[in-house]
Amino acid sequence: MHLFYAPGASSQAPHILLREAGLPFSLERVDLATHRWSGGDYRQLNPKAYVPFLKLSETETLSECAVILQYIADQVPAQSLISAPGTLARYHDMEWLNFIATELHKNFITPERHNNVAANFLSKTAEGQEQTRLHVAPRLAYVDTHLQTQPYLRGEHFSSPDAYLFTMLTWAERLGFGLSSWPNLAAFFARVKSRPAVQKTLEVEGPPHSLRE
Repeated sequence: MHLFYAPGASSQAPHILLREAGLPFSLERVDLATHRWSGGDYRQLNPKAYVPFLKLSETETLSECAVILQYIADQVPAQSLISAPGTLARYHDMEWLNFIATELHKNFITPERHNNVAANFLSKTAEGQEQTRLHVAPRLAYVDTHLQTQPYLRGEHFSSPDAYLFTMLTWAERLGFGLSSWPNLAAFFARVKSRPAVQKTLEVEGPPHSLRE
């Protein structure tokens, strides 16, 4: 498997999950501003032009973060990174993945354009960042309440939705939200960040680009 990623982007979630799963994979870094990777124009490979993108073979690929996370988790069913297909628990896992994708992920994405190119997935301006906060804060409060009685989204064990949520919380930190208003989320963030797979992912990806000059 080849994971196309950009440091700090949503591709961080499948990067974490691949390491949690212990699966063999390689990384291909994409410059989202120029649409370039080591093989040339990224848009020739993935017309959507964003990450994550998972190349399974010469002819098979997957896109969309929530879908890629499900696929990775299904490769190692014994690790319970996602519930078994057909079970109600599986639908609850998908419920969380879809909530994070539509209510958190997309509300973080800025409509701002810089030099007529939407090269930055998070807002660069104070005004845009405040608008993001207004949209995202109620959703974070909902998740914080859910985590009052359990360490992870689906109970006692780390699973695929947790990798996605963690990445979204790194975005909140980059925008200067801080998590002090949501103590359960803050504890979750620290708990997940301490995991070896997460530490290795952060080390390999390095810091994302800065948001404001």
